[in-house]
Amino acid sequence: MNDLAPAPLYSQLREVLRTRILDGSYQQHERLPSEAELMRDFGVSRVTVRQALNDLAKEGLIFKLAGKGSYVSKPRPVQNLSRLQGFGEAMSRLGYKTVNQLLGLKTVPASAELAERLQVAEGTPLTEIRRVRMLDREPVSLDRSYVRVEIGERLAKEDLVTRDIFLILENDYGIPLGHADLSINAMAAAPEQAELLQSTPGAPLLYIERMTYAKDGTPLEFDQLHYRGDAFRYQARIERE
Repeated sequence: MNDLAPAPLYSQLREVLRTRILDGSYQQHERLPSEAELMRDFGVSRVTVRQALNDLAKEGLIFKLAGKGSYVSKPRPVQNLSRLQGFGEAMSRLGYKTVNQLLGLKTVPASAELAERLQVAEGTPLTEIRRVRMLDREPVSLDRSYVRVEIGERLAKEDLVTRDIFLILENDYGIPLGHADLSINAMAAAPEQAELLQSTPGAPLLYIERMTYAKDGTPLEFDQLHYRGDAFRYQARIERE
């Protein structure tokens, strides 16, 4: 049996396996057919099979266990960019449990960039909050947030381990959120970042800068977010006007 279209065969095999993983034909943590079985079923060489499996492993769809074969990975959580929501808020809707490791909360003078972002004078005291965001007990992002000190002093008294800052601002402080501007880039993990995220130096990170505004347009929170490239992804629906 050969389900594959003409060359390149490895990409055709990869697409067949990817489809079966994404549509649930292969369940989470299920072992994929062996290399020999894939060679037989699709009429391809071992080199073709290994290249297809390597591509799927790089995408995070499968993982390999030495001497045991390839297995379907746990699906990476997805956050929709079309709605402004906190990390915990978004993940709880998908059935994930989140918790934060608070690395530090301190007062810092506003740099030129932060002053421009939050529309304050350079040198104005700001509150810096550093957290590792945990998803089902695994670290997925390293967050650094900046807010005006009058808000930061209040947040210092809150439960920042289990609660989102967005929800605290809206539900506890009565500050309705308006919109956020995002900038997204790819970068390599520095040694300290890799250690906190239980990754390796040089591993791919998704770096996001997010400037959040209150409903009345007041700059509220500036975030520098570093997501593990293999543990999280964003999606968005874009309409053509």
